[in-house]
Amino acid sequence: MPEISSLFVTRLYRAALSEHGPAIDADELETSCFTIAEDDEAGQEWCEENGYPGYTSYASLSDLPWRFPIFKALAKCLDAHVAAFTEDLQFDLDGRNLVLEDLWINILPEGGSHGSHIHPHAVISGTTYVSMPKGTSALKLEDPRSARMMAAPMRRKHCREELKRFVSVAPAVGDVLLWESWLRHEVPMNMAEEERVSVSFNYRWE
Repeated sequence: MPEISSLFVTRLYRAALSEHGPAIDADELETSCFTIAEDDEAGQEWCEENGYPGYTSYASLSDLPWRFPIFKALAKCLDAHVAAFTEDLQFDLDGRNLVLEDLWINILPEGGSHGSHIHPHAVISGTTYVSMPKGTSALKLEDPRSARMMAAPMRRKHCREELKRFVSVAPAVGDVLLWESWLRHEVPMNMAEEERVSVSFNYRWE
């Protein structure tokens, strides 16, 4: 009998934010995101100048955990989740640590999308979900080998998940997703009338 193995596995971590660290008040976190977006004129200007749909604090506020206690609590919680994922990935950190580098708010309105991208210079990236109205976008992940498939035929429509070229993950409010930062991903167009709110982050090795 032939032996068929799965090699070079891409890992995706999914858990409830509440499984690690201090409890995070979901309503307070959502209110904080909208309050910051309303007050962050530099962020609003950056989004307008760069054609960014909705709002992100990525280019304007680099110290949310220092400014707001709820983001400090969130960062502590994320540290625990990243530690668990790091253990699963069996990284040899050589006595060093993975530390939070960036933490930013995303508010995506109806019709908005985030194009396919990676997170250079980071090790682990992820998102925790604050508001996910019915019908809003899932996270779409791309097989990192796609550019090397050349003349390969398409997969069958209902092929096994590990064989798909794209996998969409529909997180719930309070979920946290983690992946290695080289994994290409996107947020397709938000088809819901309400805004999709999330907080994304990067961890670096130092």
